[in-house]
Amino acid sequence: MNYRIVVDSCGEFTEDMKKNPHFVHAALHLSIDGEQFVDDETFDRLDFLAKMKESPNCPKSSCPSPEVYRAAFDCGAEHLYAITLSAELSGSYNSAVLGMNLFLENHPDAKVHVFNSCSASVGETLIAKKIAEYEEAGLDFEAIIEKVDDFILHMHTYFVLESLDNLRKNGRLSAVKALVATALNIKPVMGATDQGVIIQLGQARGMQKALRLMAETITAELEHPEEKVLGLVHCNNPERAEYVKQELMKLVKVKDIIVLESSGVSTLYAAQGGIIIAV
Repeated sequence: MNYRIVVDSCGEFTEDMKKNPHFVHAALHLSIDGEQFVDDETFDRLDFLAKMKESPNCPKSSCPSPEVYRAAFDCGAEHLYAITLSAELSGSYNSAVLGMNLFLENHPDAKVHVFNSCSASVGETLIAKKIAEYEEAGLDFEAIIEKVDDFILHMHTYFVLESLDNLRKNGRLSAVKALVATALNIKPVMGATDQGVIIQLGQARGMQKALRLMAETITAELEHPEEKVLGLVHCNNPERAEYVKQELMKLVKVKDIIVLESSGVSTLYAAQGGIIIAV
């Protein structure tokens, strides 16, 4: 194997990626009221959603340890890459860098690079697929890093949530604002800066209007759409994902649209019905 791509488990894998030995996950751990969950193939989304809804407390996540990353790099591949959640949202990036440094102590000539996705969820998926595309095309290691850094810089992330409760529990939204928004059925359209900081892009009253606003915002901001793959993740609502896909297809012609179910970490933040898009 000439390359390996390690993705923290917030980044969802397509079915093809799951079967491809070039891609591996580094699992985050989740907890609710002391109960522990591993964000891997054993993760039960419906059970987690139910327990999260019942709990008055904030669910927590913890990033993979440096040793998890070090072990993932130790596979004999010539080129090694890691992709993590935005460093503004998680310690996963710093952990991956520490894991890389541990690996380099015994393999000083190894070619290893850690990418801060400045995104999350399907944004990490798109980055992983782009690395593989360049590897399969035969580009050298340094050229791939340069091109992927540029890809990350120009990638945009968007999301709309059914509930603001987890943002409130995580201290990202005041209790008063969350209460008013819920009472008025206001749904914010959220995004991220090129540094991975969460920002509000707009808002609408009602989920359908908010999803349409997100689709319109994506269309207005998207450059060279015919060259872009759009990734769409839903949390336990395939019908809503299909609605958003159809709305986007009415507005813009992209190269492809990938639809995936949310990982454990994405489920924690998006909650029931949340939609996340990266392009």
